[in-house]
Amino acid sequence: MKELLTNFLNSIGFAWWVEVVTDAPRCTYYFGPFLNSAEAEYAKPGYIEDLEREGAQNIRVVVKRCKPGELTLYDEKLDVIGRGASLASPFA
Repeated sequence: MKELLTNFLNSIGFAWWVEVVTDAPRCTYYFGPFLNSAEAEYAKPGYIEDLEREGAQNIRVVVKRCKPGELTLYDEKLDVIGRGASLASPFA
């Protein structure tokens, strides 16, 4: 029953999701859906821990109601530019 309600809320954009944005790699991840914000908050540390183990940097997390079109968004152009900028010498 809970899964049905969660799926219904998700279909109308009222389910809760954990949105995680990282700078390296430049990605946005969505984890969910959850029935309420408390469930999403409870799951949040596990997602952060997994990404830290994978080497993600500058992790920012927010719990919000949304309906993501994709679960992982990777900005390859910004990721390559960001890496190039960090490797470039400020004196060049």
